[in-house]
Amino acid sequence: MKLQNPLTFTRRHIAELRHALRVVTAVVAAFAVVKLLGLPQGWWAVITALLVVQTSVGGSLKAALDRLWGTIAGALYGALVAITIPHMSDLGLALAIAAAVLPLAFLAAVNAIFRVAPVTALIVLLPIYGHAASPLISALDRVFEIIIGNIVALAVTFAIFPARAHSQLREAAARVAGLNADLMDRLIDGLTNDLGRQGVPPLHAKIRSALKQTETAAEEAARERKMRVSDDRDPEPVVRTLYRVRHDLVMAGRAAAKPLPAAILGDFTPLLSTLRQDAGAALRGISASLLARAPAPALDNYQASARALSQAIEALAEDRKRLPREETARLFTLRFALEQLGEDMRDLASRTTEMAKPYSGPSASPSSG
Repeated sequence: MKLQNPLTFTRRHIAELRHALRVVTAVVAAFAVVKLLGLPQGWWAVITALLVVQTSVGGSLKAALDRLWGTIAGALYGALVAITIPHMSDLGLALAIAAAVLPLAFLAAVNAIFRVAPVTALIVLLPIYGHAASPLISALDRVFEIIIGNIVALAVTFAIFPARAHSQLREAAARVAGLNADLMDRLIDGLTNDLGRQGVPPLHAKIRSALKQTETAAEEAARERKMRVSDDRDPEPVVRTLYRVRHDLVMAGRAAAKPLPAAILGDFTPLLSTLRQDAGAALRGISASLLARAPAPALDNYQASARALSQAIEALAEDRKRLPREETARLFTLRFALEQLGEDMRDLASRTTEMAKPYSGPSASPSSG
């Protein structure tokens, strides 16, 4: 196994290293606060700090709010069960556990913000079995510890290399655009030969994964906007446009499921080669623009090559004897998919250019299609 240059490794994983630094700083700071306040079970503040610090500010805000509301619900309900249901025997404790977990588990299934509520209720309930403290005091301690952990985690998130979700959104969207360019290469190749066709399914899987990452980053970016942490643009139109581009490529993939008939392959190969080059350049240019937060490149070359291919298909359709009807239908499907792709790439380029500009209010962001 080849050893990697430490400097190269650091540059490649700078975001991950910064996140690790934020996490360890939050954990140590929470531990210091716990010791300073002399909390008997302050390790819950330390665990909270560990869980709350996420890779972006928006993610940390969500984790903090989820843990806070889940803890409050679980602690108060756990204390109520501990007070009202005798549980000094094993049978009584089993009934108390069931009474505490059942409604909170249902609540967590309905709304993920309460995922920690059942765990918190058990933490409050179980020590009572050993006469550790009164239920109310145990619940209040737990809430206080979680609040401390949240405060420390958020303070570190904002103070130590704060990572905005919009930056992560641009990176994820750029990866999707780059993968789409690779997929376009494979699809066009599939119309002229079978080489590289086996690489299409793995690319689809990578694109699906990258789109999920983009959605997650967009949700966190929207949360930053809502809480006035960020003044960047609404991220939703970018995600929606990326999904439309993917739909166009899926449609093109159906038309490119096998090579074109030999009777027309020679006429169409140069057109497809030009289209492949121009589409790849457009998508990779958009990817680079997203990463650099720069205006998107012009798509004139792709539009011209797609128009040339469309005209060739129209001319071929007039000669009904040259191709079977199903092959002609396949070419028209391809033409439609490429036209839609051109529209959606133009929309994506507009969104990319918008994201490169400072946001100055609602009027600066036109409505999306």
